[in-house]
Amino acid sequence: MEFSINQEIWLRLWSIWCAGEEKRVGTRTVFVGHRPVSETDAYVEQKFCDNRIVSSKYTVWNFLPKNLFEQFRRIANFYFLIIFLVQVIVDTPTSPVTSGLPLFFVIIVTAIKQGYEDWLRHRADKEVNKSSVFIVENAKQVKKHSEKIKVGDIVEVKADETFPCDLIFLASSNDDGTCYVTTASLDGESNFKTHYAVRDTTGLRTDNDIDSLTATIECEQPQPDLYKFVGRINVYRSNQEPVARSLGPENLLLKGSTLKNTKTIYGVAVYTGMETKMALNYQGKSQKRSAVEKSINAFLIVYLCILVSKATVCTTLKYIWQNNPFNDEPWYNQKTKKEKETFKILRMFTDFLSFMVLFNFIIPVSMYVTVEMQKFLGSFFIAWDKEMYDEEIKEGALVNTSDLNEELGQVEYVFTDKTGTLTENSMKFIECCIDGHKYKGGISEVDGFSHTDGPLKYYGKAEKCREELFLRALCLCHTVQIKEGDNVDGLIVNQERSTYISSSPDEIALVKGAKKYGFTFLGHEADFMKVQNQKNEIEKYQLLHVLNFDPVRRRMSVIVKTSTGKFLLFCKGADSSIFPRVQQDEIHQTKVHVERNAMDGYRTLCVAFKELTQEDYKKMNEQLSEAKMALQDREEKMARIFDDIETDMHLIGATAVEDRLQEHAAETIEALQTAGMKVWVLTGDKMETAKSTCYASRLFQTNTELLELTTKAMGNSDRKEDRLHELLLEYHKKLVQDFPKNSGKLKRSWTASQEYGLIIDGSTLSLILNPSQDSSSSNYKSIFLQICLKCTAVLCCRMAPLQKAQIVRMVKNTKGNPITLSIGDGANDVSMILEAHVGIGIKGKEGRQAARNSDYAVPRFKHLRKLLLAHGHLYYVRIAHLVQYFFYKNLCFILPQFLYQFFCGFSQQPLYDAAYLTMYNICFTSLPILAYSLLEQHINIETLTSDPRLYMKISDNAMLQWKPFLYWTFLGAFEGLVFFFGVYFLFQNSSLEDNGKVFGNWTFGTIVFTILVFTVTLKLALDTRFWTWMNHLVIWGSLAFYVFFSFFWGGIIWPFLKQQRMYFVFAHMVTSVSTWLAIVLLIFISLFPEILLVVFKNAKRKNHQKKLSNRKESDSLSSRPSFRPLLLRTFSDESNV
Repeated sequence: MEFSINQEIWLRLWSIWCAGEEKRVGTRTVFVGHRPVSETDAYVEQKFCDNRIVSSKYTVWNFLPKNLFEQFRRIANFYFLIIFLVQVIVDTPTSPVTSGLPLFFVIIVTAIKQGYEDWLRHRADKEVNKSSVFIVENAKQVKKHSEKIKVGDIVEVKADETFPCDLIFLASSNDDGTCYVTTASLDGESNFKTHYAVRDTTGLRTDNDIDSLTATIECEQPQPDLYKFVGRINVYRSNQEPVARSLGPENLLLKGSTLKNTKTIYGVAVYTGMETKMALNYQGKSQKRSAVEKSINAFLIVYLCILVSKATVCTTLKYIWQNNPFNDEPWYNQKTKKEKETFKILRMFTDFLSFMVLFNFIIPVSMYVTVEMQKFLGSFFIAWDKEMYDEEIKEGALVNTSDLNEELGQVEYVFTDKTGTLTENSMKFIECCIDGHKYKGGISEVDGFSHTDGPLKYYGKAEKCREELFLRALCLCHTVQIKEGDNVDGLIVNQERSTYISSSPDEIALVKGAKKYGFTFLGHEADFMKVQNQKNEIEKYQLLHVLNFDPVRRRMSVIVKTSTGKFLLFCKGADSSIFPRVQQDEIHQTKVHVERNAMDGYRTLCVAFKELTQEDYKKMNEQLSEAKMALQDREEKMARIFDDIETDMHLIGATAVEDRLQEHAAETIEALQTAGMKVWVLTGDKMETAKSTCYASRLFQTNTELLELTTKAMGNSDRKEDRLHELLLEYHKKLVQDFPKNSGKLKRSWTASQEYGLIIDGSTLSLILNPSQDSSSSNYKSIFLQICLKCTAVLCCRMAPLQKAQIVRMVKNTKGNPITLSIGDGANDVSMILEAHVGIGIKGKEGRQAARNSDYAVPRFKHLRKLLLAHGHLYYVRIAHLVQYFFYKNLCFILPQFLYQFFCGFSQQPLYDAAYLTMYNICFTSLPILAYSLLEQHINIETLTSDPRLYMKISDNAMLQWKPFLYWTFLGAFEGLVFFFGVYFLFQNSSLEDNGKVFGNWTFGTIVFTILVFTVTLKLALDTRFWTWMNHLVIWGSLAFYVFFSFFWGGIIWPFLKQQRMYFVFAHMVTSVSTWLAIVLLIFISLFPEILLVVFKNAKRKNHQKKLSNRKESDSLSSRPSFRPLLLRTFSDESNV
């Protein structure tokens, strides 16, 4: 017996000790105020993690090894490290400095950048960890640093302060035990959220009272979901049974949230430090790689093959050449045969390595640094764009990652949300129907507000009691809070001195609509909701239970108790969610209104109710209470109970709320389609509402033939999959098999005579992506995909967030891997934003989750036009030119070095001085291409934005395909041959000075290098179309710096150099007239093909512009009458098409 007790104690101690481990399961127990449940129990201090926040990556001790390890994981850096080590170990022709200095420059610059960023994180962490907080200990407030908070501490937080850790809300200065919180730093939502204190602790409003609390909290282990929390609190009182209460998200105050409009609150710490939900949400997103980066890797492999080939050829020819006895060793240093054969394989290998070192500059290590700088600095142009600044929210565009700038110029598929993205998400109550009677406009008399409009026979007036029941449902079935007298952020509607607060604009519109018709929601008072009716009488309803709206259920319910003791359930939600749960004979008259409102582009909700008997409520209440106390699967258990109770309801009516189309949304979609992009709308709305919006936004044109794959199209047949199979085969035959064959590519231009649009809903998509086991066909997905790819536009309605991501993934993984872009504004769009190659977040009214998880964020949908057509186009052209130029200039640099080996007995003699080898990529040629890649505008921004067809010219990674790569490679080879052999023929008469002095090999190399630097720099000048002072400075400045450096380097005897081989070489070289003539002539010959190409392109461009202007003048008058009606389309116009 003693053994078992000791064993139990040890197990308990061990579980408490291990509670802070990350990979634990189950629950944790927190002792409030570190007080044991009873005085007889020994209290063992629990071991949870402290409240320190660590967002930094390095420390002083591990920065160097950790940073170096991360940098040398990059193939290019590791390759140059190996080359450097070879130069150090093996007797190579060039100094280790030539490859070591550029490599160390890259490593040091990157380390400084990463170190500085981490220092900023350290500073931010210190600011948070050292902030002051007040903890209640022994009925007194003790001031401590935030990092000293432990799990179980009772913390006091005052108005406008940020919660230092995750707290269970115990008590508030408000009498009703509520507090208001903003979570802007967590999910971007600026609206106020209401949180509720534990019922049994609301009266503990002083330090003495709260210190007397004896309680334990059992809750789930830390997990990152901001909107989920499961726990229970056990409150112990002397001589009484302990009271257990359930805890949910409404009782949890998250670290990073801010207390608003509440003087003080008390809370107990349950999650601290790196276990808070905020810290758990700071995990990095998956790394997205651009198509340009993949092209760089492919080109790098080609140049590595060229490098190995050069080294192999030179090594082989060296030993062939040395087979001649007269070429091997001089007569005075003859080696025996034994000496020649000894270590021959090793010498061949070291010679091969030496040639690799000699030619390794063909691999542009500095290109990676330049590309990183170009992306980082280039991203500021998006943030600085004044045309993408929104005056309403006082914010502009935001770049969360600069790695994908060029990908904006390669988009083929755009997936967009509807509500809040294409539309304003600014809701206005339009009308409602009650028992089939339409109500529109304000109240005209005390006893009714019916409005008859149209020929429908059942227009008239519903019974008075049904009208009042409907309006009471609107006033009670919601999560709207009311705040008197204060102006607050978020979604608000000012009503004299009161403010409606809600996270959903729909709910505010409905409450406001009910007020317009005489029923006013007055707010909460303890557990009661107050409503003022048409007779100005105050009605009170006890709020018993709420099950909030979620995307799966698509409805919300409340259970209230009237003053007469009746139990009522009110439910509102999407028609697809409500209709199956009401009396079927009540549906038809309301369904007609719902469908008509949806066709007009309005958002619709159906309202139903059910009266519960006392026995039904008692049974359900017991089940709910039990489910609320569960620590595992609490939400699922509660949902099942509500699912059972939300049956056999009575339909009262429906509401219609308008969400207007955003400004210039239609023009933006039209421009994207003209640019060759396929636009898909993925929304959770009804098909009719979404379809109307698609017509208004010009996604569907009047001549677009719509193909439907919806539940409605498949009918009510038992074998829906068979009907789906028939429809898929029918559409496949129409679009794929019978589609006119064209010789050219149709992927980016719509030249077909007939345009097709596809509409699919969520349930049908589930059948396609997840067919049943006994399905007659398992290739639904491939047929569906072929149909989609042939359509110019696709509308997916009734989509769950996961289905949106599935659609994006399906298209992303098709043949050719098209570049996809997703744009949305809400939390339900995050999954598709993360899934797409490029994710765009709208800074909308549904919170900032989408903007926070995106690669780029813009204030409005219309800004997508400039982001893609102008910024994306220019970024792609600039970086593509940068990549090709780097490979080109390095080939020009190394080819003469390779050719020189044929004239020096393959002795690995370098053509260029070590200083030139080192400085070529770092100083002489780096700044001009960086400036070009940041500032170049080969076409001005206004033209790019106004003519979307220009976007198609760079589609499919056009500038980084093998054809342009081979052109640049052959250009580099041609110029390298001109440099070397031009100077070689000049040196046929090696006496180039009047005094007969002979020039040597270093002069030969310096002339070649001078021609090289001037040619590649002037080549960039020829390519520049948009000249700024910066371009002039870096291009002419780089050439001047090269000349200055050459004079400086050769004009001084450097004490740290063993050989002064460049002493006065450059100064003597420029005294020769023949050298000057050769330099100028060879530069001209090298650039002559490029000059001809530029002249030809300019002539062609001017001719094209002349034809274009003539065409515009002739078409302007004829196009005007047909164009204006297109701009003046409305929802109702399109719905009647």
